[in-house]
Amino acid sequence: MCLGVPGKVIEIYESDGIRMGKVDFGGLTKEACLAYVPEVELGDYTIIHVGFAITKLDEQSALETLELFNQIGFIEEEFGAADAEASSV
Repeated sequence: MCLGVPGKVIEIYESDGIRMGKVDFGGLTKEACLAYVPEVELGDYTIIHVGFAITKLDEQSALETLELFNQIGFIEEEFGAADAEASSV
């Protein structure tokens, strides 16, 4: 199953003219395309689906969702334990 996962934008940059960012999913960091949500700024929360930010999200909703995902083991399942270890370095 592939769901949108909330994360906090911790870095914004351009790559080949495309707005990109690093997004923190409660300790796990991944790269995502931010081109579809130009209103998202550093420190904002967004929903990431298959590597693309699709909407801006308020912090409370994002943190509640991340906590629920962690409780059911979804983050490790979706991103993989190996990715979690590599991303925490």
